[in-house]
Amino acid sequence: MSEVQIPLEQLQKTCLYPAHVALQAKMSPFAGFMMPIQYNTITVEHLAVRENVGMFDVSHMGEIFVEGPQAEEFVNYIFTNEIRGFQPGKVLYGMMCYPDGGTVDDLLVYREFQPEHFLLVVNAANIEKDFAWIEEHAKGFDCKVTNASPSWGQIALQGPKAEETLIRVLGYQEAASLGFYEFCDVLYKGERLILSRTGYTGEDGFEIYTSNANIVEIWDRFIEAGVQPCGLGCRDTLRFEAGLPLYGDELSPEISPVMAGLGMFCKYEKDFVGKEALLDQKAGNLVRKLVGIEIEDKAIPRAGYPVETPEGEEVGMVTTGYHSISLDKSICFALVDKACSALDTPLCIRIRKKVFPGKVVKKRFYQTNYKK
Repeated sequence: MSEVQIPLEQLQKTCLYPAHVALQAKMSPFAGFMMPIQYNTITVEHLAVRENVGMFDVSHMGEIFVEGPQAEEFVNYIFTNEIRGFQPGKVLYGMMCYPDGGTVDDLLVYREFQPEHFLLVVNAANIEKDFAWIEEHAKGFDCKVTNASPSWGQIALQGPKAEETLIRVLGYQEAASLGFYEFCDVLYKGERLILSRTGYTGEDGFEIYTSNANIVEIWDRFIEAGVQPCGLGCRDTLRFEAGLPLYGDELSPEISPVMAGLGMFCKYEKDFVGKEALLDQKAGNLVRKLVGIEIEDKAIPRAGYPVETPEGEEVGMVTTGYHSISLDKSICFALVDKACSALDTPLCIRIRKKVFPGKVVKKRFYQTNYKK
């Protein structure tokens, strides 16, 4: 999905921008921010996360707080997953949808330790759009919505040695007791720090939220401890291998959660925006579906390349594709006609004038050994 081009002087910078420049990172526009793409090579950074530990600046992500007597009722109405009965200290993944089932955004919802307080973590490119959409739908509910994104910095520490590294460098023993998709509140220099066992790589890891000044100091402490800084280049290869969608590629206003194969995060026993349209798709009125494809050759299937049947009929398009670093295979996500979406269906990728045969496989290409 092509981004709207923003003049360089108008791009936002995270609190860690000076640190990236000091490390001579390759910088590039992303989601309205000037962000690091890589510091070393993408392969070195990717393997650091798969085999050891790496960290990412994710301070560009959005933090929207919802609080008030009807906060739970409201968040449950705009969020596809079910938050009732979900306890403080827990995190849920899901989507916000338009009435036609298209995706506003995919996000994390944190139930905070204060009653009727929620944190919604949204994608960087969608902060303003999401906040406006949330505010509009909050009318009629007794709750307050606050976009606190500029006040928060965020680091993602990811990899099999993330827990050990976090405790060694920052001393938070609480990290060891957190289960997957759980968080706790601690203090750093007297200020709130949210420590969350979540991430976007398929590996164990933590996301650390606190003030911008504290995030800069924590980043420096991890660098001094020898943690590999990682850019958006390997963030994409890692999330893709683990079968995780990227908004704008595998989810969009035109691609619903059902089309993307994320229906398990939609709870139809409750009312939420877009429910009827998603139920209609689920009942069989689905034209296209997101699949994984593995091709036999080492050619790289890029976003936008056509997907064809062996007979040459075009039936879809690649949304993300790489030659996998972890698996040494050429793989891709593709949105294809539903009739072609069953596992092992033979499909081909057209790369310029050549056609490369492949087959439909599970979207989670890489299986981590992480257990918690």
